[in-house]
Amino acid sequence: MHLTVLGCRSGMPAGGQSSSGYMVSTEGARILLDCGPGVALALSAIGHPKMLDAVVISHFHLDHCYDLLPIGKALLSGRARYGHHLANLPDTDDEIERPPIPLYVPTGGRATLDKLAKLFPVATIPVLDKAFDIAFDVREYTGGEVFKAGDCEISMHRLRHAVPNCGVRVDGPAGTLAYTGDTGRTDALIPLARDVDLLLAEATLEVTDDGPHGHLSATDAGEAAASADVAQLVLTHFISADPGWLQARQADASRVFGGPVHLAAPAARFDVQVA
Repeated sequence: MHLTVLGCRSGMPAGGQSSSGYMVSTEGARILLDCGPGVALALSAIGHPKMLDAVVISHFHLDHCYDLLPIGKALLSGRARYGHHLANLPDTDDEIERPPIPLYVPTGGRATLDKLAKLFPVATIPVLDKAFDIAFDVREYTGGEVFKAGDCEISMHRLRHAVPNCGVRVDGPAGTLAYTGDTGRTDALIPLARDVDLLLAEATLEVTDDGPHGHLSATDAGEAAASADVAQLVLTHFISADPGWLQARQADASRVFGGPVHLAAPAARFDVQVA
């Protein structure tokens, strides 16, 4: 199992870096975790989105989901070249034969996606407006659900944020990864991350904030990693790309967690299970 960082910035893209997006790859699955602005471009640098076996969105804040629409349109681009109507599509084209990609979103997310698609209609090629009808198979989830993607089992763990957010745990045949999405400090981080090979944790803040919005500092992430007995920690969701700021956050986490602490960066690739 491998983790590839497509974007690691909190909020909007900055400094040439995309917002949140991460690829988990195994021999039998490619799973996209979150899909913020800039992720469509970063994904295109490593392959076509048709390679995906599933997309999982932790929560519906813009920096975690906005590029679902351009990725959906990219998936429909082969259909569009045949003309304006589905009736013109040949039966033998491999892009037409391909089933829609499962897209897991929080409860109520389908209505939000439909609104997004309607904002940018393509009147002359209406198939391009059907990203969430044809390109994706939209499936709403609630906390506690478990589903399969290729050779992986994915479980959703409700965490604490300003909007409903679920951490994502991916159990594969050769490794286990947990991803926080966005969350404040909560005891629910421990069962999400218990004994995983790699914890991908937001580290948005410099100091702990127990306010209502819900974000972690690097120290909070390190403490959760230590309590859950994870093997290694990758910090992400940064407000800055300044090397000094990032090294300080890495040091914060290392003071409370004894395992390896890595910093997410665009195109960085991590082995989830370290020999």
